[in-house]
Amino acid sequence: VAGFATLCATYDTGFMVLFEPFESDQSTISNPVLHLACLDAAIAIKPVFQRFHTVIITSGTLSPMEMYPRMLEFAPVVQESFTMTLARQCFAPLVVTRGGDQVTISSKFEVRNDPAVVRNYGNLLIEMARVVPDGIVAFFPSYLYMESIVAMWNENGVLKDVWKHKLIFVETPDAAETSIALQNYRAACNNGRGAVLLSVARGKVSEGIDFDHNFGRAVIMFGIPYQYTESRILKARLEFMREAHQIRENDFLTFDAVRHASQCIGRVLRGKTDYGLMVLADKRYSRADKRSKLPRWISTCLTETSINLSTDMAIGLMRKFLKAMAQPFELSSQLGISMWANEHIVQHGGRGDVVATDAAAAMEVDQVS
Repeated sequence: VAGFATLCATYDTGFMVLFEPFESDQSTISNPVLHLACLDAAIAIKPVFQRFHTVIITSGTLSPMEMYPRMLEFAPVVQESFTMTLARQCFAPLVVTRGGDQVTISSKFEVRNDPAVVRNYGNLLIEMARVVPDGIVAFFPSYLYMESIVAMWNENGVLKDVWKHKLIFVETPDAAETSIALQNYRAACNNGRGAVLLSVARGKVSEGIDFDHNFGRAVIMFGIPYQYTESRILKARLEFMREAHQIRENDFLTFDAVRHASQCIGRVLRGKTDYGLMVLADKRYSRADKRSKLPRWISTCLTETSINLSTDMAIGLMRKFLKAMAQPFELSSQLGISMWANEHIVQHGGRGDVVATDAAAAMEVDQVS
């Protein structure tokens, strides 16, 4: 109590003491909690700007970039967004907007528990389990939504149909249970049985785990992972950003949700030799205002033929992509494109003095990306 009171007395601007009647979003029994909430993200990074003359902020999901200077209160000298340099198109983003029965799919509150939507989400997972080899990771906006969907899938036989093709593992709020699920998921991917991992955006799996190569040949994002808007902390933060930075509530919520969706689907591609499918399963992703907030390296690969798909159309494109990825591919063909040897470094003004330690490591050491 004394420590909490000290913190409250130490920080004033950008902080707020909030009272929450429940311990978590899912709690039904009252258990009041006092929070000291930091509302201003600029406070955390300000010491970095003060200490260092040059600061580089880089990530694959810094999009839209215009939002960060406003939130973190700095004026960028250089601001650039780049696409990926790849010798072959090794990832395929797809937006699935409707099921095979042409019923629109979405995680919007009004329709998220509609039997037709739940059935179409289930059919998409079944078809992908049949077509995609090895591992599939499926993300949901929240634990509560995932639990309700999985319960309905269990009742209507979706899980039983998925089990015919792959094992199913589920992320839970318990860290130990999730670690065991991840361990068994990887084992199933390695032994050829294949598996589906049902996870939650903003959870442990979405932010701290890589699904490279056979551990993630496809990622599905069921819906858009908006934050729980009834949270008092979120409401206070939205009010602060509106007053301090003139950022509208809807703009921030959409920015935050699409950023987390990008982080989820980005789990599938973790290296130059990797490949995978990125499936955004919600009608709202087909809108320009949502697609414009995706990272450039993803949005530039979304064509008119891949942003408004039914389940059947998406499965057809998946088959075509996986067939292309199954063709022989020489790593040396990436030289000069996504990998540079010494001569390429010299051509672009570099020193070009990277030396291989032995012949076996020449391909790995001589090439600098």
